[in-house]
Amino acid sequence: MHQMTVHSKFDTFPWPNPMGRFETPVWRGAGFLVGVERRRILEFGDAESHWSPELTALHEQEAGVNHPIDQASRSLAVESLEQFLDVQEPVILDVGSSSGYILREIQRAFPRAALIGSDYLVEPLLTLANNMPELPILQFDLRHCPLPDQCVDAVTALNVLEHIDQHEKALGQIYRILRPGGIAHIEVPAGPDLFDVYDELLLHHRRYKLEELVTMVRRAGFEVLKRTHLGFLIFGPFWFVKKRNQRLLSLPKSQKKQIVTLQIRNSTRSRILASCLTIERFFGRRISYPWGIRCVVVGLKKNA
Repeated sequence: MHQMTVHSKFDTFPWPNPMGRFETPVWRGAGFLVGVERRRILEFGDAESHWSPELTALHEQEAGVNHPIDQASRSLAVESLEQFLDVQEPVILDVGSSSGYILREIQRAFPRAALIGSDYLVEPLLTLANNMPELPILQFDLRHCPLPDQCVDAVTALNVLEHIDQHEKALGQIYRILRPGGIAHIEVPAGPDLFDVYDELLLHHRRYKLEELVTMVRRAGFEVLKRTHLGFLIFGPFWFVKKRNQRLLSLPKSQKKQIVTLQIRNSTRSRILASCLTIERFFGRRISYPWGIRCVVVGLKKNA
């Protein structure tokens, strides 16, 4: 079981009131105290989601913590925080935490950070709460984020915006809750023309062009510190598979699920994929990649 240090910053953190309650929550190290009621997770209502517990289970079963693309994704997020976050004891919010793999890696890199996990669905958060018992966890819709203005120093959002219909509104909420000087690490799937059975099954609203994401980030108020792609060296085979998959969009859902499951399973075990991403990450510390399978943008909320 993963253990975290109980952070003193949570003693004064402005936790929002859960729905229907007027008492201010207090973090007690392994849960919240709301009045006389103890809650492990602060919940702020739900609505129709473009993710599901079934998709979480599929990803956990076939990829888990070991998928090379997800490993590279998490490492890139940690590198962004190490490069651009200039706070000794930052408050870092991860949006779309699911099983919390990125939170564990951030904790190792920033042992003095105060971390907060969050997601839209309660079910994966229950597992996260069990695995990381000293982690404060919030359940909310990012379009209507309950956190107050300027309360966190960094936000990571890996493959979140593509699941949100009003993605600009959600990005605006990230900007609002960041303190001046805070950063946001945003990652989304690349290539609007590559939308296929994988995207359909995983309930993506869209895929992105990097330039469009950069424009949206700037429109939200951020200064762009970094813009690049993940998966530059594997883009050729990836493009071929995606184009082949597009011809399968008319298949029954059960067949699509089998196809996607097999592709996740095979790519998880691919040593060539892992090697390519390792090489790419090494050179990516110095250069930006002009294309790839995911778009990555790091935004800065400038000081007033």
